[in-house]
Amino acid sequence: MATDGHKNETVGREGMGLRLAVLSRGPRLYSTRRIVEEARKRNLRVDVCDPMKFSLMVMDGSVDVLHKGKPFSYDAIIPRIGHSITQHGVAVLRHIEQLGMWTANTSQGILQSRDKLHASQILARNRIPIPRTVYVRDILDVEQAIDAVGGLPVVVKVTQGTQGEGVFLRHTAFEVRNLVQGLLLTGKSVLVQEYIAESHGKDIRALVVGDRVVACMRRRARGREFRSNFHLNGTVENVQLPEGYAEAACRAARVLGLNIAGVDLLEGNHGPLVLEVNSSPGLEGIEKASGVNVAGAIVEYIMEDTAFGEVDLDQLLRTVPGSGVLSLQLRNHPKMVGKRLHEVFASIPVFALSRGDRLVWNPDSDLQLRYDDVLVCYGELTELRSSLRQAMLGVPREALMFDDNVNQSEV
Repeated sequence: MATDGHKNETVGREGMGLRLAVLSRGPRLYSTRRIVEEARKRNLRVDVCDPMKFSLMVMDGSVDVLHKGKPFSYDAIIPRIGHSITQHGVAVLRHIEQLGMWTANTSQGILQSRDKLHASQILARNRIPIPRTVYVRDILDVEQAIDAVGGLPVVVKVTQGTQGEGVFLRHTAFEVRNLVQGLLLTGKSVLVQEYIAESHGKDIRALVVGDRVVACMRRRARGREFRSNFHLNGTVENVQLPEGYAEAACRAARVLGLNIAGVDLLEGNHGPLVLEVNSSPGLEGIEKASGVNVAGAIVEYIMEDTAFGEVDLDQLLRTVPGSGVLSLQLRNHPKMVGKRLHEVFASIPVFALSRGDRLVWNPDSDLQLRYDDVLVCYGELTELRSSLRQAMLGVPREALMFDDNVNQSEV
C-alpha cells in the first residue's frame, strides 16, 4: 500500500500539465484562495478568471471565447459564479461547454439549483423528500397555500435568493398575506413552504463532491433568528450524518446536475428533508467545523474526472437529422401496466426505462411494466411515432402524450 508521501508524489506527476481555471470575481475570497492553494500544491497550472471579463464569439459553424482579449483554453473549469451575475456567468459557462472544456458544474445544473421552484420540482419528481411547497401568484390563494403545507406558521421565500436573503417566517395568515402581497408587487416570485418545527434554527450542510459527501456540519442560528446561515452570524459544528442523510444529499446533487454542491438538509421527524442545493458552496465554515480539506477533495476529484467529459444526451441524439427521443409515461396508459416489454414494444427500440430512483439501460424484453415507469425510445421520429401508435391500439387516442425533448432530470 502506497504511503501518503508516495501518493502525493504520484498525484503531482499526474497533475503536471493540467490547466485549471476558477471562474470567480473574488480571487481573495476564502473559497477561491483555498482551491488555488490546493491546486498549486498538486503542481497544477491554475488561474482565477473574472466571468465579467469574457467576450463570446459566435461565427458560422463555430464558437470562440476570449478572456481579457486573449484566447481562453483550459482543461478544467470550476465555476464559482455569484448569484448577482447568474445569467451572464451561465452564458459564459455555456459557451465554454460548447468548446468541449470540462466543467465541474454544468450551466444547466447551476440554473436549476438557483431557481428554488424549479429545483423543488426536480427533487419532487425524483422522489427526494422536501418540505411541502406552494408557488403563489395571487394573494387570494394564500389561505389555501397555508392549508396545503400543513398550517401556520409557514416559511415564505422568493424563488431567487441566496445566503438566507428573501426567507421569512410568519405566524399568522394576516402576516403571510401582507408579505406575499408586498413581494408580488415588487415583481418577486413567491413560495409558501412548510415550517419544520423540530428543525427550527438549525440545519445540516453536506458538501457533495462527485458521488460522495466529503464533509458536513450542523449550522445553528443565534438568538431568535430562525435562519442558520453562516453569513448571518450562525454557528457551525461538526456532525456525524444520520443514516440516509448522505444518500439524500448525493441524490439531490445528482438529479440537479451538480458534481460539487452544498446540500442543506432539515432534520425532520421522519428523516432528512432537502431544503436547498447550492452550486457554489462556501468552504470556510465547513472546513473549520469538520476539519476536512474540502478544497483538496475538490481538486483531486477534478484531476480524476477531467478525462471523462459529460454529454448532453438529448443534444447528442438529435445530431442525426430526423431522429430523436420520445418518452412515454405509463401512468397515462394504464392498459399497458402489467404487460411484458416485448408484448407491447416488440419492434420499438426502448433504450432506457426510469423506475423510481433507478435508470435501467437497455431493459430486458421480459421486464414487466409498472404504473410509474417512464420509457425512453430513440429512432427516426416519424417512424417511431407511427410504431408507438400502432403498439398502443386500444389506448384512448387523447391519452397519447409524447415529449420530443426529454429533460434528463425526468428520465
